[in-house]
Amino acid sequence: MFFPRRWLALALTAAIALQGAGFAFDSNGQQSNGTATGQGSSGGTSGGTSASSEEKPYKIEKDGTVDWATFNGYRRFNGNCETCHGFDGEGSSFGPRLVDSLKTMSHDKFVEIVTNGKQDVNAAQTLKMPAFGINPNVMCYIDDIYTYLKARADGALGRGRPEKHAPKPQSATDAENACMG
Repeated sequence: MFFPRRWLALALTAAIALQGAGFAFDSNGQQSNGTATGQGSSGGTSGGTSASSEEKPYKIEKDGTVDWATFNGYRRFNGNCETCHGFDGEGSSFGPRLVDSLKTMSHDKFVEIVTNGKQDVNAAQTLKMPAFGINPNVMCYIDDIYTYLKARADGALGRGRPEKHAPKPQSATDAENACMG
């Protein structure tokens, strides 16, 4: 697929900015700056901190209502990533079970692998994940995808489409429009 240079530069700039800014939305639908206020920040970790010490990026109410980022992450993951990683991140013969991987993987490492790809070669097999760093359908929603997978990995969210979700906040629409052009 051909992408105009202007769009490519914009997408890469947005991806870097979103990653560095810890782009996320809190439970009230407000854009978060990556600092934790209770639950609801998917800001990256600093300096290789493990995922287990990160704040939970998702918010799930007692009645099962998920925040917009978690719901959108479900949609984006199953639209772009499930082909290799299985429905709901359960894995397949092509890609690992991300529900397990996200138990220990930091946000920064997740973004690095999705952006740059990964290759594992051993005597038995060669596994290669392509780089998605210029794919706006992935990179514009990278934090939402992480949020969804983290909720699955933590056991806070079961399989399938979340039954209830918070409405899409205007800040999410604005960020999407800025990233997607």
